[in-house]
Amino acid sequence: MPLSYLTSGESHGKALTGILEGIPSGLSVSEDYIGIDLKRRQGGYGRGGRMKIETDKAEILSGVRFGKTIGSPIALLIQNKDWENWEQIMSAECGVRSVESNSKSVTSPRPGHADLAGAVKYDIHDIRNILERSSARETAMRVALGAIAKKFLAEFDITIGSYVIQIGKVKSEKLKASSSEKELLELFKTAEKSPVRCYDKKASQKMIALIDKATKQGNSLGGIFEIFATNIPVGLGSHIQWDKRLDGKLAQALMSIQAIKGVEIGMGFEMSSKYGSEVMDEIFYKSSRFYRKTNNAGGIEGGMTNGMPIIIRAAMKPIPTLRRPLQSVDINTKKPIRAAYERSDVCAVPAAGVVGEAMTALAIAEAFLEKFNGDSMSEVKRNYNSYLKYLSKF
Repeated sequence: MPLSYLTSGESHGKALTGILEGIPSGLSVSEDYIGIDLKRRQGGYGRGGRMKIETDKAEILSGVRFGKTIGSPIALLIQNKDWENWEQIMSAECGVRSVESNSKSVTSPRPGHADLAGAVKYDIHDIRNILERSSARETAMRVALGAIAKKFLAEFDITIGSYVIQIGKVKSEKLKASSSEKELLELFKTAEKSPVRCYDKKASQKMIALIDKATKQGNSLGGIFEIFATNIPVGLGSHIQWDKRLDGKLAQALMSIQAIKGVEIGMGFEMSSKYGSEVMDEIFYKSSRFYRKTNNAGGIEGGMTNGMPIIIRAAMKPIPTLRRPLQSVDINTKKPIRAAYERSDVCAVPAAGVVGEAMTALAIAEAFLEKFNGDSMSEVKRNYNSYLKYLSKF
């Protein structure tokens, strides 16, 4: 069965829920392990007041027994701790609507947000019905589900990480296309110690100063994060059909994250300005294996992994919720009005990188299971080890 997942829940609702189906039996999973990435998602310089309220913890409701998956769908629950302050406003019960609920209705859409398009699409005249679900709060559950996918991939020594390479106009030192897996892991380790999750200490200081400036101005900032995946076997994905190409699946997974406006793999857009001889990764053979000295392709050629680390970058726009709101129009009166303000971050690029890791892990785990499918971890490992033997003799 292919890997699939689904999330539900509103930003200020009772809880977020998620279901992950297709993980084989026998994988060790714990709430504490999932909690590591949930905590990483809540960190990062520039986050808003919501992070002081929520301390996310995922509760495993099904699919795991005595610390191991049993092959059935895994259901997770993340309680929203701020629910007690929103129970009347977000109640599911008919007839509960209160004066406070009316005061919390939203009719002024924010430029750059899902507010107006969603209100028109669903015939809604209180934008809260749109913004509650379109909020990036939903990504907490994606990170929880992605943590399980990461745990699955770790059984095959596959590591996925990320770091921030740009916030606003401040850029980190550029990496070489020949960066080894060891170098990527070291950069990741260094970045995890930075408040903005950047491996470049000088750039980190400038990023923090820029976020402070934006905070004073009531503004917001976007940026770029890079994701890597190491020890990826050759042949995940396919060139046969458009929807089987792994680069396409990864691009969709990352573009689905709130506020992401661009995705590139390997050298990406920069490759378009070069000669072919400058960017193609030459192929060599030694000690019974093919290898490359560069990785401009980002580990994917023809929709398939080529054995090099997967390198992906995603561009995040500035958050559209501003403390100094932009001009808008009331959807009911049609009169000019300032856009609504909801408690928000100034910069969430460091956190978005963690979400990107989760989405990357889910996409790669799906491709991995398509190739080495099995009902149990032992069966998947047998299939994988058999493939490794085949590769050694190719």
